[in-house]
Formats: sequence, C-alpha cells, structure tokens
Amino acid sequence: MGGLTQYWEQGDAIGRAVAIMLLLMSIGAWVVIFWKGWLLKRARRDLTLGVQAFWRSPDMVSARQALQGLDREGVLLPLVDAVSEPAVAGTLEAQALPEAQLTRRLRDSLHGVLARLQVGQVLLASVGAVSPFVGLFGTVWGIYHAMMGIATEGSVSLDKVAGPVGEALIMTAAGLAVAIPAVLAYNIFGKFVSACEADLEGFAHDLREALLGAQARD
Repeated sequence: MGGLTQYWEQGDAIGRAVAIMLLLMSIGAWVVIFWKGWLLKRARRDLTLGVQAFWRSPDMVSARQALQGLDREGVLLPLVDAVSEPAVAGTLEAQALPEAQLTRRLRDSLHGVLARLQVGQVLLASVGAVSPFVGLFGTVWGIYHAMMGIATEGSVSLDKVAGPVGEALIMTAAGLAVAIPAVLAYNIFGKFVSACEADLEGFAHDLREALLGAQARD
C-alpha cells in the first residue's frame, strides 16, 4: 500500500490516469462477478425446479401458474408465453405451418433469455484482456518518468534507480490482479451459461414436441 501511495504522489497525470483506469476496471469486474454469480445461481436453481414443476402440471394454465412462483429470473416463462400467443392474422407468420411457427417463436425467445444470461461476459472478457496491458503501460511510463527525474538530478545510483523502478513495477502487478479474477469469473460463468443453454434447448424441444402432439390428437 505504501508503494502505491508513493507511486501516486510521485506520478504525473498519465500515471495517475492509468491507476484510476485499473481501479475502475477492478470495481466494474467485481460488481459484475458478485451480481452475475447471484443471478446464475438463482437461474440454475429455478431452471431445475421449474422444469420439474412444469411437466408435473396437468395443463398449460396450471403449468404457467406453477412457473410464476419458481421462475424468478424469467428463464422459462418467456418460452411458455412465446408458444401461447397466437399468430397475427394476415402476416407471413400466420401463413407458415404450425411447426414452423412454434420453432421460430421458441428460437427467438430462447435467444432473448440467453442474451440476458450472458450480460456482463463482454465486460469480464475485456477487463481480463486489457488490464494487463494497461498495467504494463503504467509500468513503462512510470519507469520513463523516474528515469527522467533521475537524469534531471544529474547523478545515478542504485538507490535512486531501485526505488522508482520498483514502484513502477507495482502497476504491472496491479494489472494482473485486476485481470486474473475477471478471467476466472468469465470461464466459470461461461460454463454455467452453457449448462443453462443446454437445459433450455432441451426444454424448448420437449415443449414443441408436446404441443405438436396435442395439436395432432385434436
């Protein structure tokens, strides 16, 4: 902490801007990590319980009512609502076969749900990829700034070089400290989103087949 304080006091506007940028990226990444971890945990639980409750229901009306109390993150209800809305008469959608209508509606709804589950992934990937280079730039600039100060004094010694250079290297460590949690979270959340996607695709397929079977029997 003392090195960071000394780096801030001795740094110029560019060095301080780099430090502020790393701080903002770290705060943004951790906010997304806590929020997204909470969201995906709820979504996974709701998805498991919701699918079970849906298929145990006697009809679509009671199935939707069961989901309203379980699907807190809205991962299943959009799919159910998509197949419940009739096609508007006089549109190209209404001219398509029932199978094609169901497929299109489920696909569009599934894409919308997955887009919500993937929110924040771009930020985590960006922070994980960019922050090491931002920290490296801060180190290079800090070393340059320190060398210019030493050159101005007109004398060079190990004591005068080691301190400023060591303080500048802190920025590289700071960049890695920001990047590593973001990269780990991105990979873990990507695995959770992929698991949710597989379950949702299975549910959408089963729902389509069940509705088409009911229409055939009618």
